[in-house]
Amino acid sequence: MLVIGREVGEIIMIGDDIRIMVVETREGVVRFGVDAPRQVSVHRAEVYKRIKAGQKDKTHAI
Repeated sequence: MLVIGREVGEIIMIGDDIRIMVVETREGVVRFGVDAPRQVSVHRAEVYKRIKAGQKDKTHAI
């Protein structure tokens, strides 16, 4: 895992077309803005896990 320190307004690049900007930090919470191409799905980990679990349930139902 790469750990990077950034301040509000600073950006992290992933490849050539994904940008992650630190939007706000407050009371131990960091808010990010993610700019990625439409074909790239961006989800919080807990949402991603639910999506994958739902897809798994559908494949087992067939």
